[in-house]
Amino acid sequence: MAGGNGNGNGNGNGNGIGIGNTRVSDFEDLLPVMAERLGGEGLIKELCSGFELLMDKERGLITLESLRRNAAVLGLQDMREDELVSMLREGDLDGDGALNQMEFCVLMFRLSPDLMEDSWFWLQHVLQEEEQLSSKK
Repeated sequence: MAGGNGNGNGNGNGNGIGIGNTRVSDFEDLLPVMAERLGGEGLIKELCSGFELLMDKERGLITLESLRRNAAVLGLQDMREDELVSMLREGDLDGDGALNQMEFCVLMFRLSPDLMEDSWFWLQHVLQEEEQLSSKK
């Protein structure tokens, strides 16, 4: 998962989605490294574990309170309240003010410019495999 690198240089590309006034480039992008080491299935398991660490145990969702309480897990302990709110809004696809597991995983991919590029490759790869399997039936 993304973690603060402390020097403000991040991955150095200067591109990406912003969270509040913070740019993705302000974070070290570890997802591509994790994907390479763990593989696709391992990365998804790791993201699910990250979700469970951040979620409100009673609601089964990441709320502003649970994110505020657990922000240090992602190296985001220095984020301001408005930045945490922006992060939730950025990922909240269904408008309920919290992140479910799918929304969290989508947000983590969106915040990783390198992984987004790789994901197009893997999507095409999976679609080709599906097409090959369908043609064999």
